[in-house]
Amino acid sequence: MEGCDHVNVDIDQIMQHPVMTATPHQSIGHVRDVMATHHVSAMPVVNPDHEPIGIVTAADLLEEHLSGAPISGIMSQPVYTVPRYDGPHIAARIMRNHRLHHVVVTENKRVVGILSTYDLLRLVEDHRFVAKPGPTPARRSRARR
Repeated sequence: MEGCDHVNVDIDQIMQHPVMTATPHQSIGHVRDVMATHHVSAMPVVNPDHEPIGIVTAADLLEEHLSGAPISGIMSQPVYTVPRYDGPHIAARIMRNHRLHHVVVTENKRVVGILSTYDLLRLVEDHRFVAKPGPTPARRSRARR
């Protein structure tokens, strides 16, 4: 189709991986330090099978919390996930509908990556999209009928 740029990209190609994870019993202070040291803005919290059970974001750590308290006390639930080989539009829809900046990427229910709004913006920035021309005067008048 003329004027359209089709992007055939899987989430697997744009997600951040490997992804650092936390366990529910780890302390808020420890998770805050790891996130700061590695410059990450979100960290999935996983169970022993490496399945996501929560997520902690930099926004969760802005409030005053006891450093020794378990991260499970402030993690966000439910965790929104997207399969590794789905299209980015699925992740974008989840993020927009739930007003999120991160979704956890899974394969066989296990965490394999994380996708942020910045990753989606980078995808858009890396591809030129051509805007479709607006409706012609004849189409506009038909649309008003």
